[in-house]
Amino acid sequence: MEPIHWFMVLWIALSLMIFQNSSNVEGRYHFHKRNKSSPAPSPDAGEPVAPSTPSLSPPPLPNVPSDPYPEDPGNNSSGSSDCVFNVMNYGAVGDGSADDTAAFRAAWKEACAVESGVVFAPADYSFKITSTIFSGPCQPGLVFQVDGILMPPEGPQTWPKGDSQKQWLVFYRLDKMTFTGSGTIEGNGQKWWDLPCKPHRGPNGSTLPGQCDSPALIRFFMSNNLVVKGLRIQNSPQFHMKFDGCEGVQIEKLSISSPKLSPNTDGIHIENTKSVGIYDSMISNGDDCISIGTGCANVDIRGVTCGPSHGISIGSLGVHNSQACVSNITVRDTIIRESDNGVRIKTWQGGTGCVSAIVFENIQMENVMNCLLVDQYYCLSKACRNETSAVYVTDLTYRNIKGTYDVRRPPIHFACSDTVACTNITLSEVELYPHEGELMDDPFCWNAYGTQETATIPPIDCLRDGEPESVAEVSQYTC
Repeated sequence: MEPIHWFMVLWIALSLMIFQNSSNVEGRYHFHKRNKSSPAPSPDAGEPVAPSTPSLSPPPLPNVPSDPYPEDPGNNSSGSSDCVFNVMNYGAVGDGSADDTAAFRAAWKEACAVESGVVFAPADYSFKITSTIFSGPCQPGLVFQVDGILMPPEGPQTWPKGDSQKQWLVFYRLDKMTFTGSGTIEGNGQKWWDLPCKPHRGPNGSTLPGQCDSPALIRFFMSNNLVVKGLRIQNSPQFHMKFDGCEGVQIEKLSISSPKLSPNTDGIHIENTKSVGIYDSMISNGDDCISIGTGCANVDIRGVTCGPSHGISIGSLGVHNSQACVSNITVRDTIIRESDNGVRIKTWQGGTGCVSAIVFENIQMENVMNCLLVDQYYCLSKACRNETSAVYVTDLTYRNIKGTYDVRRPPIHFACSDTVACTNITLSEVELYPHEGELMDDPFCWNAYGTQETATIPPIDCLRDGEPESVAEVSQYTC
């Protein structure tokens, strides 16, 4: 081949190589320009790869845990996270003697301001705080989580002079709040129970004058959509837990306990509160296991074990000639043991209003006095006089109530007002046997009307058939 031809071939090949190189550089330049918001690749990331054609369907969502809170929110070493406010990060000491009130108030203030905020009291610490109102309104989803021990000052002598002696923890004007944890609310109640004014503390069973106010341990006031679960609450100076002026309350898996002779230590008390569920809890104390006051409606109690206690009570109602209204209460799948009462309704003479649509079903009694009790002569003196009005009690159902009773009292006692009879009482599958010995008195009825769907043990022949002649006049007592 001629030399000129070799030169021409080499020139063409070299031109092609230069053109290919410039095309690759241009391609890389345009890729980075399209992705200028992406971070620069790391030194060992290799060459960037051009993206594939985008899909028209959205990408799959990442896996999000169903529980937005960590199992132990206290493990956050940097302090409070966006939603968890550990009281230790606000100056709490947690040694059981230091006053940690300021730390809880500070954590509450910040948790209240964010959605799904958590006030967190970690395990392995004992926190002492004084009487405090945790108030709202707050952002929804607020959680007060106690995994350690939370307690008030011990006894009236150490109670701060300026603090209310009628309540300790108050949760006020809240919506969608949860009070929970694996810890203990310790009431330190012994010195309050020993005040001379308390029942049976004076000589010969009397009471003595002097200071008598004692704090309820936990109170929810004017709040809605509440959940209380998982806690152990014990040794309250007075009521363990109160709900007043609330709507939408769910209580579950609580353990409430205080000694049998601790005075006025009701387990759960509700008044002026509607739409309540109390489930799967154990309560032993020195007064009513659960007490239901005026203004309550749509209450469902299931899976509760009571005792020792004074049983599950509606009332007392109508004190000082007041009007009382309670309706749609259901107690079922419950055990009551070693108690002074089983299920009871207690009203004062002279009151007005109505107790209606009450169902007691599937209840096991174990050595209980006054298993089924309606007492419309409730009073604090020995002589309870008839008055011209009474709270009207109607539509009571007792179904599948079985077990044993303490023979010191008849197992069935329906003492209704002379003025306004109890009506529409239904008994079905009621079988109650002496725990020890033999019954001394038969079941008692006074001005009580109803039916027996099955034979009752012991036999009850004092329940009147039909309705009283004056039943039409009771409309004035309805709410």
